[in-house]
Amino acid sequence: MLYTGRLLSLALVLLFFGSCTPESKIRQTQSTAPPADLKGQAELHRGTTDGLGMAAPRAERGLSANQGYAPMSRVGGQIFPTYPGTDRFPDNEPNGVVSVAEHPVSTFSIDVDTASYGLVRRILTNGRLPVRDAVRVEEMVNYFPYNYPAPENRAQPFRLTTTIMPSPWSADKRLLHIALRGYDIQRAERPRANVVLLIDTSGSMEPDDRLPLLQQGFRLFAQQLRDDDRVAIVTYAGEARTALEPTTGRDKHKIIETIDGLRAAGSTAGGEGLQRAYGLAERNFDKQGVNRVILGTDGDFNVGITDPKELERFIKDKRKSGIYLSIFGVGLGNLNDALMQRLAQAGNGNAAYIDSLLEARKTLSEELASTLFPIADDVKIQIEFNPAKVAEYRLIGYDIGAGHTVTAIYEITPVGAKGRSIEPLRYQTERAAQTPPANKPNDEVAFVKLRYKLPGQTASRLIEQPVRAADALAQFDSAPMEQRFAVAVAAFGQWLRGESALEDFKPAKIAALANAARGADPEGYRAEFVRLVKMAESLEKVAQN
Repeated sequence: MLYTGRLLSLALVLLFFGSCTPESKIRQTQSTAPPADLKGQAELHRGTTDGLGMAAPRAERGLSANQGYAPMSRVGGQIFPTYPGTDRFPDNEPNGVVSVAEHPVSTFSIDVDTASYGLVRRILTNGRLPVRDAVRVEEMVNYFPYNYPAPENRAQPFRLTTTIMPSPWSADKRLLHIALRGYDIQRAERPRANVVLLIDTSGSMEPDDRLPLLQQGFRLFAQQLRDDDRVAIVTYAGEARTALEPTTGRDKHKIIETIDGLRAAGSTAGGEGLQRAYGLAERNFDKQGVNRVILGTDGDFNVGITDPKELERFIKDKRKSGIYLSIFGVGLGNLNDALMQRLAQAGNGNAAYIDSLLEARKTLSEELASTLFPIADDVKIQIEFNPAKVAEYRLIGYDIGAGHTVTAIYEITPVGAKGRSIEPLRYQTERAAQTPPANKPNDEVAFVKLRYKLPGQTASRLIEQPVRAADALAQFDSAPMEQRFAVAVAAFGQWLRGESALEDFKPAKIAALANAARGADPEGYRAEFVRLVKMAESLEKVAQN
């Protein structure tokens, strides 16, 4: 299912969509926090650790799958002990280079999560470099609103825009930027909402950056409700309870009063809470409306259903009934980001991370329509790349498993270009044997197909668009501003993950690239991004000393 508004402005920097990898592994990484008197200073957190728990220098770290936060931190050349946390992130290896001759077609469904950007911002602001697995490039790219051309009406709810440009970090590569924008549902047009807020009130939610922050966000959410919307509230700690029976948006005062009265204490019966929340949503199911559970939490479920696979099965089963799940994560030190990603995908919903009141306003107020109201179901994109034009590609970021949804970034190597990673096939001449048939245009780099169903309908619809070599830009600076900014975000994500493909394209260049593409930036999101890039550069320099 795909949603409207800012979260639906997808920036796909591509040069081939590869086939999906096996389902991502989930692993627990140790997180660290500085001593109180050193809070805000730079620490060395990314990397492997030796037998004593010491963090290895960046040059020695490479791309080991065992990277994580070190249980010791180095500030100003000294080693300080720090408390071990239990933050968990999906364990994803970056994709390798793929031959177009062997895999010219990729098909995937679309969804927009943004949790990784909020996590990265929180960690950097705390004076640390993020663990590699906390950085999901596609989520960082899709965090930002983009002013791509919009569809004219809801009858055809998507519009594709394609741009081919040189790669700013490799002279031999090209980038294909595919922008997909969805129709923006106006308030008066949207369907009714049947929503159950499922709020973690366990003891770990007591700090200001957890339950109190969610309460502020849900107050803003309540203010956006229409009179015919319906909201219930379920909380869970040692056990689950119904804090508010389904209540119409006409009674906002009662909804907000319940939110304000929540307090944190006890263990975490998240599985029981999910069962109760879905039960409420089912009993009040609105066939003409949108039915959704919204979960706000900081960590694990340790009472009731606790097995991740069992939780996934439960949520997938409920999705079939038309009830979807969105998840908002808060806090650090106990954050189970990996589980939240899996459950949001199982629930055909989105995952976001809330690290401030400003982010709560962005997610739960400004982007209400984006996260709640679908404009299409079963959205899939297929890209067929022309092997006469493109030799190989690399997916920037990672796939998250067959059947899951993903926003992707790709890089290609044109046929005949230097710097290929894969040797040409011995018994096949790319230019001759792979030239398109006479009835097919030979100037196409790729051909894009977008399939979708309108909500409540079973017939699939199709949008097609060729990507022509003649439309390729000779200079990166000639690309539209929105596309250039998306590429800058993609570059930063790769740098944070320590990926070697960027060569010498370091934060100073990334910041300059992003700064030149800031545009109007009314909410200041892009200016903040530039500051984060510069902050990361400073932290890296301190960590290397």
